[in-house]
Amino acid sequence: MRTRHYPPHQPSNLNELLETAAEALAQKYKREGTFTNPNNVKEYLKLKLGSYDREVFALMLLDNQHQLIRFDELFFGTIDAASVYPREVVKAALNANAGAVIFAHNHPSGDPEPSSADRRITTRLSDALSLIDVRVLDHIVVGEDCVSFAERGWI
Repeated sequence: MRTRHYPPHQPSNLNELLETAAEALAQKYKREGTFTNPNNVKEYLKLKLGSYDREVFALMLLDNQHQLIRFDELFFGTIDAASVYPREVVKAALNANAGAVIFAHNHPSGDPEPSSADRRITTRLSDALSLIDVRVLDHIVVGEDCVSFAERGWI
């Protein structure tokens, strides 16, 4: 009896390819330790959020050693805005038993410069999560490049 060998699964589209790459990075960083390196986080988030044509707000839910528990895309918006609700962010952190989070969202325009609304919601979310002892490590805006609030001293 001959054994038939099938080719490895090939991604059918760009989004599937990017998702596969992002998951491979997540596994690599999990083996290496943590998501404490901002460049690792940016690389991962660019793969996860960079191809969307509308704003998506997501959470990286991390344990106390900053290892990824899971990545949640929580809010989907339009080409230039997404409504973000602190209550839902707190629920997600509690459900994952997260010790820390990293906020992330994309700017489909490609310009990663944070808006004043981005800064305001980051403060509101940070305040809400501090009440339940969940640390906010960063907020990354993904565009052609990525901007880190922590690197700018805003968190």
